[in-house]
Order: sequence, then C-alpha cells, then structure tokens
Amino acid sequence: MKIGSFDFEKGKNTLIIAELSANHGHNKEIALETIRAAKRAGADAIKLQTYTADTLTIDCKNEYFTIQEGLWKGKTLYELYGEAYTPWEWHENLFNEAKKEGLICFSTPFDKTSVDFLEQFNPPAYKIASFEIQDIPLIEYTASKGRPIIMSTGIAEIEDIELAVKTCRGVGNNDITLLKCTSSYPAPIEEANLNTIPDLKQRFGVEVGLSDHTLGIVAPVVATTLGARVIEKHFILDKSIGGPDASFSLDEKEFTEMVTAVRQAEKAVGKVSYSLTEKVKASRKFARSLFVAKDMKAGDIFTEENVRSIRPGYGLHPKYLKDVIGKTATKELEKGTPLSLRHVNN
Repeated sequence: MKIGSFDFEKGKNTLIIAELSANHGHNKEIALETIRAAKRAGADAIKLQTYTADTLTIDCKNEYFTIQEGLWKGKTLYELYGEAYTPWEWHENLFNEAKKEGLICFSTPFDKTSVDFLEQFNPPAYKIASFEIQDIPLIEYTASKGRPIIMSTGIAEIEDIELAVKTCRGVGNNDITLLKCTSSYPAPIEEANLNTIPDLKQRFGVEVGLSDHTLGIVAPVVATTLGARVIEKHFILDKSIGGPDASFSLDEKEFTEMVTAVRQAEKAVGKVSYSLTEKVKASRKFARSLFVAKDMKAGDIFTEENVRSIRPGYGLHPKYLKDVIGKTATKELEKGTPLSLRHVNN
C-alpha cells in the first residue's frame, strides 16, 4: 500500500501526519503557514477536515445538540463545527501549498458531498474520523473511490470495526489502516491502551497506527515501538491562536521533538538480531577469561587460587575452568599470563 510517496512495503518507518483540524482561527494565512511549519517540524503529511456545520448537524439548541461536559461544554454542535470547520474555498490553496512543501496532503470527508468535492484534488488517501466509523454508507462511498482508507477507532466497539473493515473490503478496497484512538480531548494517558495496536493488526490483517489525543509525546513513541506505521497528532502554529483543538495540539517545537523521538524509537526497535557489530566485537576483549593469578612452576596444580576467571578477555573461555582445576602446568607461568590449553597437562 502507498499513500502518496510513502510506501508501506519499503522499510519500517512511520508516516507522521500533522492534523491541521481547526487550528487556523479561520485565517487562511495561518493555515498556509501551519503547513510550512509542519514541514519544518518533520511531518510527512498534513491532514485537513472537510465539512461545514450544516453537513455535520443541524442548528438546534435543545439538550440533544448541546455539549454537556468536557472541553466544549455549553456549545451546541452547530456552534462547535461552525467554529472549527475549514472553508472549502481554501482547499485548493492548502493542497497546492502542501505539494509545494513536499508534504502528502489529504482530508477527512464527513459526508458524500465532501468526498465528491475532494476528488478534484486527487487525494492519496481518505481518513474516516472516529465519530464516523458507524456511518457505513459514508465508509462504503468513500472506500469505493479506490484510495487508501485510514480509520480512527476512538468510539468503536469491536463489532463497529469489523463492520467498517468488511464494508471497505466489500467494495474491493483492502488498502486499510486502523488507528487506535481515544476519543477524549485531551485523552488521559492511562486510557491510551496502546497494546490494542498490535492486536488490531493481528485481528484484521491491516496496517495500524495511532491517532493521538493525549498530551505530550510519550504515546506516539510507545506506539511506534508497538508497530504503529502511522502517527497522527494535532498540530498548531501557535497555541495563542486558540480554538477548540488548541489545548491538546503540539506546536512546532513540540512536534519537532515528537518526530525526533519517533525516528529514534524506529531505530531503537530495529530487528531481531543476535549478531555483534564490529564495535561490540572489539569490546569483547574486556570480557572475562581465565588468567594465571599467582606465579606457578611447571608441575604445579591449578587451583581456584592460582587460576581465575577475570577481566580482560585474552585467556581461555571461563567455561574451561572446571576442566583446568586439578590438572598441572606444563611450564612456569607468571602471574597475569592469559591461560591457554597448551599450559595444561591432560
């Protein structure tokens, strides 16, 4: 599977996505500069969200449409999405800016009209948000476009994930990535449950990753060590911009630190190997070996006092100690002589 220039079949590196979301304060220049900053911070991709308040919900203020708790308590859904949406007329400029910067760019559509709208930009993938994983008609329509599908699983139970994956495969789309996600804003780190990542891979036979809403960079690094091939994190140019996602987004300095840590984690995980590097091989001279610990005459008996397993490693392997004890020396041996089998009478 490939998403833009990122080939999942080559190497074991991680696709790092900077999520623009609502972090533009409805200022297009901020959105454009955020794309440039994401490139500077080391992101591989920038992701947009494509919706309006009217495509997501209705303008209603009753208790069903008013958020009762959390970061956005008191707002209606219509107010929240009206504050957070990215104007559709910006998309062409945003896609072009990302291309100019060498970033992969794609978006999360929230209804069929947004899928149709995004098709004109030839996106390398589509993202399905956590809260849309039960929208099977949307998943089916999006997957039918034949582009890789990345799905967050934040509000999903196992049956929801099974149905979403089955739906993609039902229209012939098997380029699927599932992201472990905790749909809290911010998400408590103890609720991250990152061990779910390898389980998702084993259960569904897909690529896996993390859409992270925890504070800081620990979760993305740990996810990388557990096999995540995609890391998505909210990115903001400057937290003073404010907005509904600002508090759990990383700024350029923080995002850069996350990218560095993820890349180091990739290197640290490495591969299963019991071979030694040349540097480690050279260090083996400081390992333990058998040395003459006291001056000996020819014919003296080797004991635990006059032959010892000590550092450095120029003498016989310590595994020979039991074989040597009780036997006699073939010649005079000075203290500090690395023991050899030719020094031992059989």
